Amino acid sequence: MNRWILVSLLIFVVTADAFPMRQQSSRILHCDVLVVGGGTGGTAAGIQSARLGAKTIIVDSTPWLGGMLTAAGVSATDGDNRLPSGIWQEFREAIWKRYGGPKAVATGWVSNTSFQPYVADSIFKAMAAKEKKLQIVYDYWFVHVIKTGKRVIGAVFTDKKDSLLTVYAKVVIDATELGDVFSNAGAGYDVGMEAKSYTGEPWALDSANDIIQNITWVATLKDYGPNADMTIPRPATYDSAMFFCSCKSKQCPNAEWTAQRMLDYGRLPDNEYMINWPIHGNDYYLNAIDMNHEQREKAYEAAKERTLCFVYYIQHQLGYKNLGLANDEYHTKDKLPFIPYNREGRRVKGIVRFIINDILHPYAKSRTLYRTAISVGDYPIDLHVTGIPNAPKRVFPHIPSFGVPIGCLVPKRVNGLIVADKGISVSNIVNGATRVTTCVMLTGQAAGALAWYCESHNVEPREANIRAIQKVLLDNNAYLLPFIDVPPSDPNFRAIQRIGVTGIIRGVGVPYNGANQTWFYPEWPISQYELVQGLRPYFPELDSYDFASGQRLTTDALLKIFALTGNNIPMSEVRRDWPKFHLKEPFSRSLKLNRRIVAVLVDFYLHPFNRQVNFLGKLKAANVN
Repeated sequence: MNRWILVSLLIFVVTADAFPMRQQSSRILHCDVLVVGGGTGGTAAGIQSARLGAKTIIVDSTPWLGGMLTAAGVSATDGDNRLPSGIWQEFREAIWKRYGGPKAVATGWVSNTSFQPYVADSIFKAMAAKEKKLQIVYDYWFVHVIKTGKRVIGAVFTDKKDSLLTVYAKVVIDATELGDVFSNAGAGYDVGMEAKSYTGEPWALDSANDIIQNITWVATLKDYGPNADMTIPRPATYDSAMFFCSCKSKQCPNAEWTAQRMLDYGRLPDNEYMINWPIHGNDYYLNAIDMNHEQREKAYEAAKERTLCFVYYIQHQLGYKNLGLANDEYHTKDKLPFIPYNREGRRVKGIVRFIINDILHPYAKSRTLYRTAISVGDYPIDLHVTGIPNAPKRVFPHIPSFGVPIGCLVPKRVNGLIVADKGISVSNIVNGATRVTTCVMLTGQAAGALAWYCESHNVEPREANIRAIQKVLLDNNAYLLPFIDVPPSDPNFRAIQRIGVTGIIRGVGVPYNGANQTWFYPEWPISQYELVQGLRPYFPELDSYDFASGQRLTTDALLKIFALTGNNIPMSEVRRDWPKFHLKEPFSRSLKLNRRIVAVLVDFYLHPFNRQVNFLGKLKAANVN
């Protein structure tokens, strides 16, 4: 305690010197886990950390929780519609309850789940309010980290009144929109598009650049009735030609979308519209990464102006004078969201970098990151670079759904710090898939679980027990790998997920019309070859097992394989345990085994999930705990 007091006094003196004429008040807080940023990932991280028993503080620069989904106005979820799990599933069910079911929120064609931003904020706040260990501080933005050596131990924040807030924590999570915390902490990071020689991705560039994706200052429009005139004043920079090809018009008759179809892209319940249109709409190129808070606020005005110009075009050129800026959403002076939609910022250099090769070929001989997966995504590679000068045009392959490796959340260079939201360690290409709301929410939940584990076990993130984190996530009904045909409601969900991340029985990835998938095919038959090949890394004694190629696995052969691993399980014992497996047909010699049955039995009797792995997914020695 004396050490904390001395450190607090030292930081107070240093900080006061940094703001000698501005400081009006200062307070100091202590917690187990500090989450910097109450965005989509940060909110999930804070809730999960607190649920597990860690005293957690979230500090956000806005008065809302949810970031992209709320304060930025992107109130339509992207991806994972058929992969609901964890906090994402809880959030979606709360949305359904509020509006009256899934059909009531399938209002726009960009998403199956659309809603008003203030409703999502209220849901996140209600979820957070249930956690007694969670404290939230609004309207403070990040100034700098506090470090001892290479370890982050807290952060300093300020607000519009120049008041200072200092928070000390055992573990800090960077859930900022642009990666401000890990940058300030001295962690290495990447910005922009990398070269092939750097990432090893065939679709990367010959030479790197610093181009990031467009931002969007979203607008939420409300239908005030057919006779209403809600037109806004003409913006100073308005030029209708910027938007001619946003939809069919006299000047652009070959455009793919009609005006109404364009608006229905982001149609929300209760006669509102999310204006987040990338095609000659309100996407805007701005790289604000290296700016401070005040500089960003000034630079963002141009993005707001672009959106107001687009709104003016919709009202005047397209004739929708009845659509006006919603007056009951954000309660800001300009009726626009609190923050822009930042699709890309810094990407930390983690102990693992997730690249497109890992997604396309997760089970290639040299790739084992699937064993470390902690969240899932199914969004295609989608980079918003239209209209950016010198931005290269690239066509990316269709990808299957994927599991995000835990090593993406852990910086190489600093301790005491975990990364959530969009700043995780992925390539620029993969960021196009991992940046979306649902994947970020689930990754944030995993960051919260990792932070809780580190503070409760007094270890650095790079020392965490990966299997323990995965178990926590499974206990919270979260996917590790995106097996679309075995949902959390399936009685064998956890067993199949555990076997999935061992790689003993593997999923099959299917790129499908942008709704990318991975199937476990639980009812498929399984051969002796498939099972033995999967088990060999865990049980080398099976190297001498002799079988005919393609020979179907029988119950007798299965028990023989178990015996060769040192687990002599008589058929009578399996029959005794059978009811707890929730399987349909009784166990007998005539039972036709499938991937589901075998996964459940291997998980229960051989416990391969208990074998520890490192952050690269390599198996540790069998006697390592």
